[in-house]
Amino acid sequence: MKRFCIVVVSVFCLVSCGRTTVSSNTQPPIFPDYVDVTIPAQIAPMNFNLMSGASRVYVRVKGSKGGEMTASGRYARFNQRKWHRLAAENVGGDLVFTVLGKTGKVWTQYNDFKMHVSEYPLEDYGVTYRRFAPGYETYSRIGLYQRCLGNFKETPMIEGSLIPGQCVGCHTANATDPSQSLFHVRGKHGATVMTLEGNRKWLTTKTDSTISNAVYSYWHPSGDFVAHSNNLIHQNFWTSGNSYVEVYDDASDVMVQNVRTDELILSPLLMTSDFETFPAFSVDGRTLFFCSAPVRNVPAEAEDVRYSLCAIGFDPETQTFSDHVDTLINGPATGKSITFPRPSYDGKWLMFSVADFGCFPNNHKESELYLLDLSDGSVKPMSGANSDYSESFHNWSSNSHWILVTSRRIDSLFNCIYISSVDEEGNTTKSFLLPQKNPLKYHHNTLFSFNVPDFTKTRVPVKARGLFKEAFSDKRVQVKIKEQ
Repeated sequence: MKRFCIVVVSVFCLVSCGRTTVSSNTQPPIFPDYVDVTIPAQIAPMNFNLMSGASRVYVRVKGSKGGEMTASGRYARFNQRKWHRLAAENVGGDLVFTVLGKTGKVWTQYNDFKMHVSEYPLEDYGVTYRRFAPGYETYSRIGLYQRCLGNFKETPMIEGSLIPGQCVGCHTANATDPSQSLFHVRGKHGATVMTLEGNRKWLTTKTDSTISNAVYSYWHPSGDFVAHSNNLIHQNFWTSGNSYVEVYDDASDVMVQNVRTDELILSPLLMTSDFETFPAFSVDGRTLFFCSAPVRNVPAEAEDVRYSLCAIGFDPETQTFSDHVDTLINGPATGKSITFPRPSYDGKWLMFSVADFGCFPNNHKESELYLLDLSDGSVKPMSGANSDYSESFHNWSSNSHWILVTSRRIDSLFNCIYISSVDEEGNTTKSFLLPQKNPLKYHHNTLFSFNVPDFTKTRVPVKARGLFKEAFSDKRVQVKIKEQ
Protein backbone atom coordinates (compact mmCIF):
# COMPACT_ATOMS: atom_id res chain seq x y z
CA MET A 1 0.00 0.00 0.00
CA LYS A 2 2.83 2.40 0.79
CA ARG A 3 4.47 1.65 -2.56
CA PHE A 4 1.24 2.47 -4.41
CA CYS A 5 0.93 5.84 -2.64
CA ILE A 6 4.49 6.78 -3.52
CA VAL A 7 3.84 6.07 -7.21
CA VAL A 8 0.69 8.21 -7.26
CA VAL A 9 2.43 11.13 -5.57
CA SER A 10 5.40 10.97 -7.94
CA VAL A 11 3.11 10.93 -10.98
CA PHE A 12 1.13 13.92 -9.66
CA CYS A 13 4.30 15.90 -8.99
CA LEU A 14 5.74 15.11 -12.42
CA VAL A 15 2.85 16.61 -14.34
CA SER A 16 1.36 19.11 -11.88
CA CYS A 17 3.89 20.83 -9.65
CA GLY A 18 3.87 24.51 -10.64
CA ARG A 19 1.75 23.83 -13.71
CA THR A 20 -1.92 23.57 -14.68
CA THR A 21 -3.57 20.20 -15.32
CA VAL A 22 -6.92 20.02 -17.10
CA SER A 23 -9.15 17.10 -18.07
CA SER A 24 -10.37 16.73 -21.65
CA ASN A 25 -12.90 13.96 -20.95
CA THR A 26 -12.10 12.49 -24.41
CA GLN A 27 -10.03 9.60 -25.72
CA PRO A 28 -6.42 10.59 -26.40
CA PRO A 29 -5.81 11.35 -30.10
CA ILE A 30 -3.06 8.79 -30.62
CA PHE A 31 -1.36 7.40 -33.71
CA PRO A 32 -1.68 4.55 -34.37
CA ASP A 33 -5.18 3.84 -33.09
CA TYR A 34 -4.44 1.29 -30.37
CA VAL A 35 -7.59 1.88 -28.33
CA ASP A 36 -9.28 -1.43 -27.36
CA VAL A 37 -7.06 -3.59 -29.54
CA THR A 38 -6.14 -7.15 -28.59
CA ILE A 39 -2.41 -7.91 -28.61
CA PRO A 40 -0.19 -10.94 -28.02
CA ALA A 41 2.09 -10.76 -24.99
CA GLN A 42 5.07 -11.34 -27.29
CA ILE A 43 4.56 -8.22 -29.44
CA ALA A 44 7.05 -5.35 -29.51
CA PRO A 45 6.22 -2.31 -27.34
CA MET A 46 3.11 -0.56 -28.64
CA ASN A 47 4.66 2.89 -28.89
CA PHE A 48 2.43 5.71 -30.06
CA ASN A 49 2.39 9.44 -30.85
CA LEU A 50 0.00 11.97 -29.35
CA MET A 51 -1.59 13.93 -32.23
CA SER A 52 -2.70 16.99 -30.25
CA GLY A 53 0.28 19.26 -30.89
CA ALA A 54 1.62 18.51 -27.41
CA SER A 55 5.38 18.98 -26.98
CA ARG A 56 5.60 16.21 -24.39
CA VAL A 57 3.60 13.15 -23.43
CA TYR A 58 3.44 11.20 -20.20
CA VAL A 59 1.89 7.69 -20.06
CA ARG A 60 1.27 5.32 -17.19
CA VAL A 61 0.32 1.71 -17.96
CA LYS A 62 -1.26 -0.47 -15.27
CA GLY A 63 -2.05 -4.17 -15.62
CA SER A 64 -5.42 -5.47 -14.47
CA LYS A 65 -3.59 -8.46 -13.01
CA GLY A 66 -0.75 -6.41 -11.58
CA GLY A 67 2.34 -4.43 -12.50
CA GLU A 68 2.77 -1.02 -14.10
CA MET A 69 5.24 1.06 -16.08
CA THR A 70 5.58 4.61 -17.38
CA ALA A 71 6.92 6.40 -20.43
CA SER A 72 7.55 10.07 -21.15
CA GLY A 73 9.07 12.15 -23.91
CA ARG A 74 8.07 13.53 -27.31
CA TYR A 75 6.06 10.33 -27.85
CA ALA A 76 5.17 7.24 -25.84
CA ARG A 77 8.21 5.00 -26.07
CA PHE A 78 8.16 2.01 -23.72
CA ASN A 79 11.12 0.09 -22.35
CA GLN A 80 11.16 -3.22 -24.20
CA ARG A 81 12.12 -5.44 -21.25
CA LYS A 82 9.55 -3.87 -18.93
CA TRP A 83 6.88 -3.97 -21.63
CA HIS A 84 7.28 -7.71 -22.20
CA ARG A 85 7.30 -8.40 -18.48
CA LEU A 86 4.11 -6.39 -17.94
CA ALA A 87 2.34 -7.97 -20.93
CA ALA A 88 3.31 -11.50 -19.82
CA GLU A 89 1.98 -10.78 -16.31
CA ASN A 90 -1.39 -9.72 -17.76
CA VAL A 91 -2.17 -12.48 -20.27
CA GLY A 92 -5.95 -12.79 -20.34
CA GLY A 93 -6.31 -9.35 -18.75
CA ASP A 94 -6.01 -5.69 -19.73
CA LEU A 95 -3.39 -2.98 -19.87
CA VAL A 96 -4.92 0.37 -18.83
CA PHE A 97 -3.28 3.51 -20.28
CA THR A 98 -3.42 6.94 -18.65
CA VAL A 99 -2.20 9.60 -21.10
CA LEU A 100 -1.28 13.25 -20.46
CA GLY A 101 -0.02 15.73 -23.03
CA LYS A 102 1.79 19.01 -22.37
CA THR A 103 1.06 22.13 -24.42
CA GLY A 104 2.92 25.19 -23.17
CA LYS A 105 2.67 24.93 -19.37
CA VAL A 106 -0.67 23.11 -19.40
CA TRP A 107 -0.97 19.33 -19.04
CA THR A 108 -4.12 17.75 -20.49
CA GLN A 109 -5.26 14.41 -19.08
CA TYR A 110 -7.35 12.22 -21.36
CA ASN A 111 -9.73 9.39 -20.58
CA ASP A 112 -8.03 6.07 -19.92
CA PHE A 113 -8.08 3.40 -22.61
CA LYS A 114 -7.34 -0.33 -22.64
CA MET A 115 -5.43 -2.92 -24.61
CA HIS A 116 -6.41 -6.53 -24.10
CA VAL A 117 -3.63 -9.12 -23.77
CA SER A 118 -4.71 -12.28 -25.57
CA GLU A 119 -4.52 -15.76 -24.14
CA TYR A 120 -3.37 -16.89 -27.60
CA PRO A 121 0.42 -16.65 -27.89
CA LEU A 122 2.11 -15.40 -31.04
CA GLU A 123 4.70 -18.11 -31.44
CA ASP A 124 6.30 -17.02 -34.72
CA TYR A 125 9.61 -15.15 -34.82
CA GLY A 126 8.46 -12.40 -37.12
CA VAL A 127 6.96 -11.30 -40.40
CA THR A 128 8.22 -11.05 -43.96
CA TYR A 129 6.96 -8.54 -46.51
CA ARG A 130 7.62 -6.66 -49.70
CA ARG A 131 8.40 -3.00 -49.02
CA PHE A 132 8.65 -0.32 -51.65
CA ALA A 133 8.58 3.41 -52.22
CA PRO A 134 5.76 5.13 -54.14
CA GLY A 135 5.95 4.93 -57.91
CA TYR A 136 6.66 2.29 -60.51
CA GLU A 137 10.14 3.30 -61.64
CA THR A 138 12.26 2.78 -58.52
CA TYR A 139 13.19 -0.92 -58.73
CA SER A 140 16.22 -0.33 -56.51
CA ARG A 141 13.84 0.73 -53.70
CA ILE A 142 11.83 -2.51 -53.88
CA GLY A 143 12.90 -5.25 -51.53
CA LEU A 144 11.90 -8.22 -49.42
CA TYR A 145 12.36 -7.69 -45.69
CA GLN A 146 11.90 -9.53 -42.43
CA ARG A 147 10.97 -8.00 -39.12
CA CYS A 148 11.18 -9.48 -35.62
CA LEU A 149 7.79 -9.25 -33.90
CA GLY A 150 9.28 -8.92 -30.42
CA ASN A 151 11.32 -5.81 -31.26
CA PHE A 152 11.75 -3.31 -34.08
CA LYS A 153 14.62 -4.95 -35.92
CA GLU A 154 14.05 -4.99 -39.68
CA THR A 155 16.58 -6.63 -42.01
CA PRO A 156 16.56 -7.03 -45.79
CA MET A 157 16.36 -10.49 -47.34
CA ILE A 158 16.96 -9.11 -50.81
CA GLU A 159 16.93 -5.55 -52.16
CA GLY A 160 16.60 -4.32 -55.70
CA SER A 161 20.03 -2.71 -55.48
CA LEU A 162 21.58 -6.20 -55.38
CA ILE A 163 20.18 -7.06 -58.81
CA PRO A 164 19.73 -3.74 -60.65
CA GLY A 165 16.94 -3.49 -63.20
CA GLN A 166 15.05 -6.43 -61.72
CA CYS A 167 11.88 -6.43 -59.64
CA VAL A 168 11.56 -8.82 -56.68
CA GLY A 169 8.42 -9.94 -54.92
CA CYS A 170 6.16 -12.52 -53.34
CA HIS A 171 8.28 -14.27 -50.72
CA THR A 172 6.36 -17.50 -50.06
CA ALA A 173 7.28 -19.96 -47.30
CA ASN A 174 5.85 -23.39 -46.53
CA ALA A 175 3.42 -22.83 -43.63
CA THR A 176 5.68 -20.04 -42.24
CA ASP A 177 8.80 -22.29 -42.39
CA PRO A 178 11.56 -20.39 -44.25
CA SER A 179 13.65 -23.54 -44.86
CA GLN A 180 11.30 -24.10 -47.80
CA SER A 181 10.53 -20.85 -49.54
CA LEU A 182 10.62 -19.02 -52.85
CA PHE A 183 10.39 -15.58 -54.38
CA HIS A 184 10.09 -14.30 -57.92
CA VAL A 185 12.44 -12.05 -59.88
CA ARG A 186 10.93 -10.12 -62.79
CA GLY A 187 12.76 -8.58 -65.70
CA LYS A 188 15.27 -9.62 -68.33
CA HIS A 189 16.93 -12.11 -65.97
CA GLY A 190 13.72 -13.23 -64.28
CA ALA A 191 13.34 -16.48 -62.39
CA THR A 192 11.62 -18.22 -59.51
CA VAL A 193 14.26 -18.45 -56.79
CA MET A 194 13.59 -21.47 -54.58
CA THR A 195 15.25 -22.45 -51.30
CA LEU A 196 15.07 -26.10 -50.25
CA GLU A 197 16.74 -27.04 -46.98
CA GLY A 198 19.30 -24.27 -47.36
CA ASN A 199 20.08 -24.81 -51.05
CA ARG A 200 19.06 -22.17 -53.59
CA LYS A 201 18.11 -22.80 -57.21
CA TRP A 202 16.93 -20.50 -59.98
CA LEU A 203 14.03 -21.80 -62.07
CA THR A 204 12.51 -20.92 -65.41
CA THR A 205 8.88 -21.94 -64.99
CA LYS A 206 7.66 -20.91 -68.46
CA THR A 207 7.31 -23.82 -70.91
CA ASP A 208 5.89 -24.30 -74.39
CA SER A 209 2.71 -25.56 -72.72
CA THR A 210 2.22 -22.65 -70.30
CA ILE A 211 1.52 -18.97 -70.84
CA SER A 212 4.02 -17.37 -68.47
CA ASN A 213 6.40 -17.83 -65.59
CA ALA A 214 4.95 -18.54 -62.14
CA VAL A 215 3.17 -15.63 -60.42
CA TYR A 216 1.11 -16.60 -57.34
CA SER A 217 2.49 -19.62 -55.49
CA TYR A 218 1.56 -21.82 -52.52
CA TRP A 219 3.42 -24.76 -50.93
CA HIS A 220 2.04 -28.24 -50.44
CA PRO A 221 2.27 -29.22 -46.73
CA SER A 222 4.60 -32.12 -47.61
CA GLY A 223 7.11 -29.70 -49.09
CA ASP A 224 7.29 -31.80 -52.26
CA PHE A 225 5.05 -29.60 -54.40
CA VAL A 226 4.25 -25.97 -55.08
CA ALA A 227 1.08 -24.76 -56.78
CA HIS A 228 1.57 -21.86 -59.19
CA SER A 229 -0.65 -19.65 -61.26
CA ASN A 230 0.54 -18.40 -64.64
CA ASN A 231 -0.86 -14.95 -65.36
CA LEU A 232 -0.65 -12.42 -68.16
CA ILE A 233 -1.07 -9.35 -65.95
CA HIS A 234 -1.84 -5.81 -67.04
CA GLN A 235 -2.85 -2.61 -65.33
CA ASN A 236 -4.86 0.42 -66.34
CA PHE A 237 -4.81 3.87 -64.74
CA TRP A 238 -8.31 5.25 -64.32
CA THR A 239 -9.24 8.92 -64.28
CA SER A 240 -12.44 8.64 -62.24
CA GLY A 241 -14.18 6.45 -59.68
CA ASN A 242 -12.94 5.03 -56.39
CA SER A 243 -9.90 3.27 -57.86
CA TYR A 244 -6.91 4.86 -59.57
CA VAL A 245 -5.38 1.63 -60.84
CA GLU A 246 -7.01 -1.59 -61.98
CA VAL A 247 -4.90 -4.73 -62.29
CA TYR A 248 -6.38 -7.51 -64.41
CA ASP A 249 -5.43 -10.72 -66.22
CA ASP A 250 -5.61 -11.27 -69.96
CA ALA A 251 -5.26 -15.00 -69.27
CA SER A 252 -4.38 -17.22 -66.31
CA ASP A 253 -3.99 -20.91 -65.48
CA VAL A 254 -3.08 -23.04 -62.45
CA MET A 255 -0.59 -25.92 -62.20
CA VAL A 256 1.49 -27.81 -59.64
CA GLN A 257 5.27 -28.22 -59.63
CA ASN A 258 7.04 -31.23 -58.18
CA VAL A 259 9.99 -29.42 -56.56
CA ARG A 260 12.07 -32.62 -56.36
CA THR A 261 11.90 -33.38 -60.09
CA ASP A 262 11.05 -29.87 -61.34
CA GLU A 263 8.16 -31.20 -63.36
CA LEU A 264 4.84 -29.40 -63.85
CA ILE A 265 1.68 -31.42 -63.24
CA LEU A 266 -1.09 -30.13 -65.50
CA SER A 267 -4.84 -30.61 -65.65
CA PRO A 268 -7.12 -29.42 -68.47
CA LEU A 269 -9.62 -28.45 -65.75
CA LEU A 270 -7.16 -25.82 -64.50
CA MET A 271 -6.13 -24.56 -67.95
CA THR A 272 -9.43 -23.66 -69.57
CA SER A 273 -10.33 -20.56 -71.55
CA ASP A 274 -11.58 -19.06 -68.26
CA PHE A 275 -9.35 -17.28 -65.76
CA GLU A 276 -7.90 -19.65 -63.10
CA THR A 277 -5.62 -18.20 -60.43
CA PHE A 278 -4.69 -17.92 -56.70
CA PRO A 279 -4.01 -21.59 -55.82
CA ALA A 280 -3.72 -22.76 -52.19
CA PHE A 281 -3.44 -26.30 -50.81
CA SER A 282 -5.57 -27.58 -47.95
CA VAL A 283 -3.82 -28.61 -44.75
CA ASP A 284 -4.00 -32.32 -45.63
CA GLY A 285 -2.65 -31.57 -49.10
CA ARG A 286 -5.48 -33.37 -50.88
CA THR A 287 -7.47 -30.35 -52.04
CA LEU A 288 -6.30 -27.44 -54.16
CA PHE A 289 -8.37 -24.29 -53.67
CA PHE A 290 -8.28 -21.70 -56.44
CA CYS A 291 -10.35 -18.90 -58.02
CA SER A 292 -11.97 -18.94 -61.42
CA ALA A 293 -13.85 -16.39 -63.53
CA PRO A 294 -15.51 -16.56 -66.95
CA VAL A 295 -13.33 -14.92 -69.54
CA ARG A 296 -14.17 -11.31 -70.39
CA ASN A 297 -12.98 -8.76 -72.89
CA VAL A 298 -10.63 -6.84 -70.61
CA PRO A 299 -10.03 -4.02 -69.93
CA ALA A 300 -13.31 -2.94 -71.57
CA GLU A 301 -15.28 -5.39 -69.41
CA ALA A 302 -12.99 -5.36 -66.38
CA GLU A 303 -15.86 -4.34 -64.10
CA ASP A 304 -17.76 -7.49 -65.12
CA VAL A 305 -15.02 -9.92 -64.06
CA ARG A 306 -16.09 -11.82 -60.93
CA TYR A 307 -14.19 -14.79 -59.53
CA SER A 308 -15.68 -17.84 -57.80
CA LEU A 309 -14.01 -19.85 -55.04
CA CYS A 310 -13.35 -23.37 -56.35
CA ALA A 311 -11.65 -26.60 -55.31
CA ILE A 312 -10.23 -29.68 -57.03
CA GLY A 313 -8.90 -32.90 -55.52
CA PHE A 314 -5.17 -33.63 -55.67
CA ASP A 315 -3.47 -36.97 -54.96
CA PRO A 316 0.18 -36.42 -53.95
CA GLU A 317 0.99 -40.14 -54.23
CA THR A 318 -0.07 -40.47 -57.88
CA GLN A 319 0.50 -36.77 -58.63
CA THR A 320 -2.87 -36.46 -60.31
CA PHE A 321 -5.95 -34.25 -60.05
CA SER A 322 -9.55 -35.38 -59.68
CA ASP A 323 -11.89 -35.35 -62.66
CA HIS A 324 -14.13 -32.48 -61.54
CA VAL A 325 -14.07 -29.00 -60.00
CA ASP A 326 -16.33 -28.00 -57.09
CA THR A 327 -17.60 -24.42 -56.82
CA LEU A 328 -17.65 -23.44 -53.14
CA ILE A 329 -18.86 -19.85 -53.61
CA ASN A 330 -20.25 -18.66 -56.93
CA GLY A 331 -18.93 -15.14 -57.45
CA PRO A 332 -21.15 -14.05 -60.36
CA ALA A 333 -24.25 -15.35 -58.53
CA THR A 334 -23.42 -13.29 -55.44
CA GLY A 335 -22.44 -10.22 -57.46
CA LYS A 336 -19.00 -10.26 -55.81
CA SER A 337 -15.48 -11.37 -56.72
CA ILE A 338 -13.72 -13.93 -54.46
CA THR A 339 -9.92 -13.94 -54.42
CA PHE A 340 -6.80 -14.99 -52.45
CA PRO A 341 -8.02 -18.06 -50.52
CA ARG A 342 -5.83 -18.83 -47.49
CA PRO A 343 -6.60 -21.93 -45.36
CA SER A 344 -5.74 -21.79 -41.66
CA TYR A 345 -3.07 -24.28 -40.61
CA ASP A 346 -5.40 -25.94 -38.09
CA GLY A 347 -7.72 -26.92 -40.95
CA LYS A 348 -10.76 -25.02 -39.62
CA TRP A 349 -11.05 -21.93 -41.80
CA LEU A 350 -10.56 -20.56 -45.28
CA MET A 351 -9.90 -16.79 -45.37
CA PHE A 352 -10.44 -14.85 -48.59
CA SER A 353 -11.04 -11.37 -50.04
CA VAL A 354 -14.39 -10.14 -51.33
CA ALA A 355 -14.60 -7.16 -53.70
CA ASP A 356 -17.13 -5.84 -56.18
CA PHE A 357 -15.18 -7.18 -59.16
CA GLY A 358 -11.71 -8.09 -60.43
CA CYS A 359 -8.70 -10.03 -59.23
CA PHE A 360 -6.70 -7.42 -57.31
CA PRO A 361 -8.52 -6.39 -54.11
CA ASN A 362 -5.53 -4.32 -53.08
CA ASN A 363 -6.87 -1.54 -55.30
CA HIS A 364 -10.51 -1.85 -54.22
CA LYS A 365 -11.67 0.33 -51.33
CA GLU A 366 -14.64 -1.98 -50.70
CA SER A 367 -12.50 -5.13 -50.39
CA GLU A 368 -13.05 -7.02 -47.12
CA LEU A 369 -11.99 -10.30 -45.53
CA TYR A 370 -14.36 -13.24 -45.05
CA LEU A 371 -14.10 -16.65 -43.40
CA LEU A 372 -15.41 -19.95 -44.72
CA ASP A 373 -15.97 -22.62 -42.05
CA LEU A 374 -14.53 -25.75 -43.67
CA SER A 375 -16.60 -28.02 -41.41
CA ASP A 376 -20.05 -26.76 -42.48
CA GLY A 377 -19.49 -24.34 -45.38
CA SER A 378 -20.88 -21.29 -43.58
CA VAL A 379 -19.42 -17.89 -44.44
CA LYS A 380 -19.10 -14.71 -42.38
CA PRO A 381 -17.22 -11.39 -42.58
CA MET A 382 -14.12 -10.88 -40.44
CA SER A 383 -15.69 -7.75 -38.98
CA GLY A 384 -13.00 -6.94 -36.43
CA ALA A 385 -10.22 -7.08 -39.01
CA ASN A 386 -12.05 -5.09 -41.68
CA SER A 387 -12.19 -1.32 -42.14
CA ASP A 388 -13.65 1.25 -44.54
CA TYR A 389 -10.64 0.78 -46.83
CA SER A 390 -9.20 -2.15 -48.75
CA GLU A 391 -8.03 -5.27 -46.93
CA SER A 392 -5.84 -7.64 -48.93
CA PHE A 393 -2.74 -9.88 -48.98
CA HIS A 394 -3.67 -11.79 -45.83
CA ASN A 395 -1.94 -14.74 -44.13
CA TRP A 396 -2.16 -16.88 -40.99
CA SER A 397 0.20 -17.36 -38.07
CA SER A 398 1.49 -20.90 -37.51
CA ASN A 399 -1.01 -21.51 -34.67
CA SER A 400 -3.94 -20.08 -36.71
CA HIS A 401 -4.91 -17.53 -34.04
CA TRP A 402 -3.40 -14.43 -35.65
CA ILE A 403 -3.64 -12.95 -39.13
CA LEU A 404 -1.69 -10.38 -41.09
CA VAL A 405 -3.44 -8.12 -43.59
CA THR A 406 -2.45 -5.02 -45.53
CA SER A 407 -4.82 -2.08 -45.46
CA ARG A 408 -4.96 1.51 -46.69
CA ARG A 409 -6.89 2.68 -43.64
CA ILE A 410 -4.31 5.26 -42.47
CA ASP A 411 -4.68 7.61 -45.44
CA SER A 412 -6.45 5.60 -48.19
CA LEU A 413 -3.22 5.64 -50.25
CA PHE A 414 -0.48 3.51 -48.70
CA ASN A 415 -0.82 -0.14 -47.72
CA CYS A 416 0.42 -0.90 -44.20
CA ILE A 417 0.52 -4.13 -42.19
CA TYR A 418 -2.10 -4.88 -39.54
CA ILE A 419 -2.51 -7.77 -37.09
CA SER A 420 -5.73 -9.25 -35.69
CA SER A 421 -6.53 -12.28 -33.54
CA VAL A 422 -8.98 -15.06 -34.38
CA ASP A 423 -10.69 -17.12 -31.68
CA GLU A 424 -12.05 -20.69 -31.76
CA GLU A 425 -15.35 -19.50 -33.26
CA GLY A 426 -13.68 -17.44 -35.98
CA ASN A 427 -14.37 -14.07 -34.35
CA THR A 428 -11.76 -11.41 -35.07
CA THR A 429 -10.57 -8.52 -32.93
CA LYS A 430 -9.88 -4.93 -33.94
CA SER A 431 -6.72 -4.88 -36.08
CA PHE A 432 -3.65 -2.99 -34.89
CA LEU A 433 -0.86 -1.49 -36.96
CA LEU A 434 2.45 -3.35 -36.77
CA PRO A 435 4.33 -1.51 -33.97
CA GLN A 436 7.24 0.80 -34.83
CA LYS A 437 9.76 2.55 -32.57
CA ASN A 438 8.41 5.97 -33.62
CA PRO A 439 5.23 5.23 -35.61
CA LEU A 440 4.59 8.75 -36.92
CA LYS A 441 8.15 9.21 -38.15
CA TYR A 442 8.25 5.74 -39.71
CA HIS A 443 4.99 5.99 -41.65
CA HIS A 444 4.68 9.72 -42.41
CA ASN A 445 8.33 10.44 -43.22
CA THR A 446 9.18 7.34 -45.23
CA LEU A 447 5.87 6.79 -47.10
CA PHE A 448 6.62 3.09 -47.56
CA SER A 449 3.96 0.73 -48.88
CA PHE A 450 3.83 -2.96 -47.98
CA ASN A 451 2.31 -6.04 -49.53
CA VAL A 452 2.34 -9.85 -49.37
CA PRO A 453 3.09 -10.02 -45.63
CA ASP A 454 3.47 -13.41 -44.01
CA PHE A 455 4.50 -14.78 -40.65
CA THR A 456 7.84 -16.56 -40.44
CA LYS A 457 8.30 -19.27 -37.83
CA THR A 458 12.02 -18.54 -37.48
CA ARG A 459 14.40 -15.91 -38.74
CA VAL A 460 14.90 -16.24 -42.49
CA PRO A 461 18.52 -17.20 -43.15
CA VAL A 462 19.83 -14.65 -45.65
CA LYS A 463 22.43 -15.92 -48.14
CA ALA A 464 23.09 -12.87 -50.30
CA ARG A 465 26.59 -14.00 -51.25
CA GLY A 466 26.69 -14.87 -54.93
CA LEU A 467 23.20 -13.51 -55.59
CA PHE A 468 24.35 -10.94 -58.18
CA LYS A 469 26.35 -13.54 -60.11
CA GLU A 470 23.54 -16.07 -60.00
CA ALA A 471 20.99 -13.54 -61.21
CA PHE A 472 22.96 -12.35 -64.21
CA SER A 473 24.55 -15.66 -65.17
CA ASP A 474 21.16 -16.77 -66.55
CA LYS A 475 21.92 -20.34 -65.47
CA ARG A 476 18.43 -21.63 -64.85
CA VAL A 477 16.77 -24.95 -64.14
CA GLN A 478 14.14 -25.35 -66.83
CA VAL A 479 11.01 -27.00 -65.47
CA LYS A 480 9.49 -29.73 -67.61
CA ILE A 481 5.99 -31.04 -68.17
CA LYS A 482 5.32 -34.31 -66.38
CA GLU A 483 4.31 -37.06 -68.76
CA GLN A 484 0.83 -38.39 -68.04
